[in-house]
Amino acid sequence: MARTRLPRVRYGSAVPVNVRYMVDDVEAAVAFYTTKLGFTLISSAAPAFADVSRGELRLLLSGATSSAGRAMPDGRVPAAGGWNRIQLVVDDLPAEVQRLRSMGVRFRNEIVSGPGGSQILVEDPSGNVIELFQPRGRAG
Repeated sequence: MARTRLPRVRYGSAVPVNVRYMVDDVEAAVAFYTTKLGFTLISSAAPAFADVSRGELRLLLSGATSSAGRAMPDGRVPAAGGWNRIQLVVDDLPAEVQRLRSMGVRFRNEIVSGPGGSQILVEDPSGNVIELFQPRGRAG
C-alpha cells in the first residue's frame, strides 16, 4: 500500500482544522475562549452549541443538548475535561502565563521544558485542556 506523503508543517503555520470540545456551559466557554485566548465567535446556538476560531482553528463547543452530546449505543455519554488538547503556540510563555493568571485562568501544572520547547496546560471552564507551547529558540 502506497503511503500518502503529507507536507511538513512548521510551528504556528496555518493548517485548517476543526476540533470539538464537549463543554458544561456553552456561554461560559465562548466567553473564556474569546476574552482570554483571543478566539473570535463564529456562531452561537447556546445553550447547545457555538463555534469560535483562532487563525485556521475552528473550535466547536458542544453542550449536553447538542447532537454531539447524545449517549452512545453502549450508554456512555460524552463529557468534558479529558487529556486530549489543542496546542496554541506563543512567543513568550512566561508572559502569557502571567497575563492569564491575572485573569483568574486555571492551570493544571507549572511550565515544563523539554527538548522541543516549554509548555503549560490551561483548563477552560469545563476542564478541557489547552496547551500553551513556546518552541525552543523562540524569543521570551
